[in-house]
Amino acid sequence: MKQSEQKSPTAIVLAAFGTTYPATLEPILAMLHDVEERYPAIPVRLAFTSNIIRRKWQARSADGNYRREHPAIPEQIYTVKNILGVMADLQNEGYRRIVVQPVLIVDGEEYRDLTAYVEALGAIRIHKPQWQPFEKVAIGKPLLGTFGHREQLDTLVRALKPDIDDARAADATLVYMGHGNEHMAQGTYYELEILLRREYNIPVCIGLVEGLPDFETVREKLANAGARKVLLKPLMYVAGDHARNDMAGGEEDSWLTLLENDGYRVTPILEGLGENPAVRAIFLDLLEQAAQQAAIDL
Repeated sequence: MKQSEQKSPTAIVLAAFGTTYPATLEPILAMLHDVEERYPAIPVRLAFTSNIIRRKWQARSADGNYRREHPAIPEQIYTVKNILGVMADLQNEGYRRIVVQPVLIVDGEEYRDLTAYVEALGAIRIHKPQWQPFEKVAIGKPLLGTFGHREQLDTLVRALKPDIDDARAADATLVYMGHGNEHMAQGTYYELEILLRREYNIPVCIGLVEGLPDFETVREKLANAGARKVLLKPLMYVAGDHARNDMAGGEEDSWLTLLENDGYRVTPILEGLGENPAVRAIFLDLLEQAAQQAAIDL
């Protein structure tokens, strides 16, 4: 049998924003492992959407001292590419059906840009169809879904129960910091907050680094609720730069500092959503749904 016939014509790409912190790579690698475990016969590649993060890792790849100090970092992190580079490699290797699953939280700017790249590649048509670069291309939804997918939010509410349990045990209000953006609607965050409150009957506030609901919205809700204690967690896949600095840093404008100055007893938890296996399971389901909708066998 020829080598090309031995390969599956289908491949999977996990597209994450990325992180520069070695300690926060684990949730991304765990997601990669989960996908490889579910689909052992299909190659799984990793892409980082952040240009800055990719360049940082590529610079570190030539730093012998850094590599010696971080022996557990896999080679693919040092050589990670963007979605265009990864899909070009797969096409060159003969894979013509690609399922891209974003490891992103919301249907925002990052997801829309990624979708534009993927759909553009999938839409390429040339004179001789047999030489088209891709036969089928699919892209999955982000964690909070796209408009009109309420069931997915219900699943996420159940997956976040460990955070609720921690807040209840501490008799604290659970405050999530999401990233958000200033260019897209943020209604899904409001809906998730409402669903968490209704399901668990515990005060929950979601605020964003960019856009509304912002930190001032959280501050108003805490004051109105008469809160005294706060459990502060990132509503992000990894607890990276925003979580370590904007949320829990020592600067005067971090959420931790501002809330403590307001008189709250704050416990920051530097754990991203990707450390929760139930959250990763949602991404696996989204990947499967995208493949099914595109009639791609996995």
